[in-house]
Amino acid sequence: MFKTIFSNVGEYKKQAILSPVSIIGEVLMEVLIPTVMAAIIDNGIKKGNISYVAGMGLLMVGMALVSLFFGALAGRLSAVAAMGFAKNLRRALFRKVQDFSFANVDKFSTASLTTRLTTDVTNIQNAFMMFIRTAFRAPIMLICALIAALRMNSRLSMVFLCAVPVLAVIVASIMTKAHPRFKAMLTHYDNMNSSVQENLVGIRTVKAFVREEYEKKKFTDNTEQVRHAQVKAEKLVIMTMPSMQLIMYSSIVAILWFGGSMAVGGTMETGELSSFISYVTQILMALMMLSFMFMMFIVSRASLQRIYEVLTEEPTISSPENANVQCEDGSVVFRNVSFSYFNDMKNLALEKIDLSIKSGETIGVIGGTGSSKTSLVQLIPRLYDATKGDVIVGGHNVKDYDLGTLRNQVAMVLQKNVLFSGTIKENLKWGNKDTTDEEIIDACKSACAHDFIMTFPDGYETDLGQGGVNVSGGQKQRICIARALLKKPKIIILDDSTSAVDTATDGNIRKAFREKLSDTTTFIIAQRISSVQDADRIVVMDDGKINAVGTHEELLKNNTIYREVYDSQQKGADE
Repeated sequence: MFKTIFSNVGEYKKQAILSPVSIIGEVLMEVLIPTVMAAIIDNGIKKGNISYVAGMGLLMVGMALVSLFFGALAGRLSAVAAMGFAKNLRRALFRKVQDFSFANVDKFSTASLTTRLTTDVTNIQNAFMMFIRTAFRAPIMLICALIAALRMNSRLSMVFLCAVPVLAVIVASIMTKAHPRFKAMLTHYDNMNSSVQENLVGIRTVKAFVREEYEKKKFTDNTEQVRHAQVKAEKLVIMTMPSMQLIMYSSIVAILWFGGSMAVGGTMETGELSSFISYVTQILMALMMLSFMFMMFIVSRASLQRIYEVLTEEPTISSPENANVQCEDGSVVFRNVSFSYFNDMKNLALEKIDLSIKSGETIGVIGGTGSSKTSLVQLIPRLYDATKGDVIVGGHNVKDYDLGTLRNQVAMVLQKNVLFSGTIKENLKWGNKDTTDEEIIDACKSACAHDFIMTFPDGYETDLGQGGVNVSGGQKQRICIARALLKKPKIIILDDSTSAVDTATDGNIRKAFREKLSDTTTFIIAQRISSVQDADRIVVMDDGKINAVGTHEELLKNNTIYREVYDSQQKGADE
């Protein structure tokens, strides 16, 4: 786990190594300063040697400045290394997520992935910064100060040697109990982020149904759960400081008592006692730093595991090695295909699908809600893999294609139309980044989008805002259709993508498709019979199975489901 995650330090290894090296210089100066201070007291002040005090005082100031320089340098280097590590880790996580299939994303959830990319990475970044400073500073200071203290007075050193086991027991006890609590806290963070994301995406629906108070209460409940989980976790950790301070001050009191007695009895110099107290303070501070480092590790351990889960997750769909298969045409064949979202043959979304489609055909797909129309077409570009059977595109099994090659030949306008921040032109170029202005205009005319785009003051340079908030649902659908057309694909899939446009516009789009996409295989998933009745063939889906396949006239004559849908829609149109 650690090797996988910390390999992302990458080009910041130099700073990560130089930071502890600089800390060595800082610690050595700090450890030598008490020795100089003892010499000033015993050899200078007590004997009234002012020149000695001045000379050694200047030396102490110089050592303090050197310590300050190394400390500041270590601080800067550790900050650069930690920030760079966090940047690389976020990049690695984001790139990994981009390789995920829909099934992988469904496994983690969008909100959880957001938390892992933000809160969890920040936790690890802080722990890493502390580690590259404390993991070297504390042991070096502990060893150096311990050696100096033992050389100065081994009997008095027994005081803090007794304190170390007590401190170790306290830290171990807290570490054992804290980890599961921090893990639970991060789960509550996921739930809170999910609530926020859901609310912001559906803010218009919330306002339309006047559900603001309900959403406020739900968010308050989520934040209260996070607060409760944080308090439960942190109240263990906050016990570390007072426990360590109690041990530290008790040790100092004991040393002052026994050391004072030695000084009075003449077995220990005053300067030595003062210096010894400084060393004891350094030793106990080093132990405190080590304890805090372990506490930080406990806090970040849950985040480490969560990030490791993402980095080691294998995409359920990937390109085969050395794939060089090319899509020869737009033909599509389903051979005894069954599919389950849960990879469970007892819980199938599609069952025993056999269908052969010639290149250039227009295929309508119709059926009731939940009949798995979308599931069927998502198998074509390998957004999901068939659980059983084969999907053949362009004469080759979809599993033999490089994913980029396959998906570049399949344009899909999903049910949920997504536009990104930027201008209309920038969004259209998602279909083809090298497309010309003339091709953009032509595609928009085919999608019946050009006229309304030109009504905007800035035309194609109009900024859409986040998610295309300043265009209507029908306008958004037409922009997405134009974006798909610019890919110049061999197969285009319209998944209920004209549901928000009027019947006349829908007819114009279908007419443009017939005229300009005669060589492109077109799938039209729709609820309206009028959207598919001109198709070469229409597939009627029912409960994950193909109920019938035929032309509009054939299905009206021979298929009960199709005829009932047609009659209900025709009756509604007549009324």
